[in-house]
Amino acid sequence: MTPEQLMEKKIWAVVGATIDQEKYGYKIYKALKDAGYTVYPVSPKYDEIDGDKAYKSLGDLPQKPEVVDFVVNPKVGLGVVKECAELGIKNIWLQPGTVSDELLTLAEEKGINAVQACVLVALRTMGK
Repeated sequence: MTPEQLMEKKIWAVVGATIDQEKYGYKIYKALKDAGYTVYPVSPKYDEIDGDKAYKSLGDLPQKPEVVDFVVNPKVGLGVVKECAELGIKNIWLQPGTVSDELLTLAEEKGINAVQACVLVALRTMGK
């Protein structure tokens, strides 16, 4: 799947969401939310982000996301890929700096579609 095709999906989770407004984990979460997406912040560190309930893991979400956006170190990301596979989540979006060969291989082995791009750029390209 292409980045454009994934952007058509409306239910997202941002793993690595943060309350720090200078960090991409916040900027991406906020940009998706402001563009009208249903987006869930996932972080074990926070109870809420930007006034919304934050979730400790993907398994805690009230609905299964169509796309999981990674804003975490690739070592952390490996566990998230495994969690996606267990939950039947088929699309992951890897922000710059979140990718490793090991992570891509694991995603491929688990039948997960991995896109490597920046959501903020994709939203701008779409005029959102």
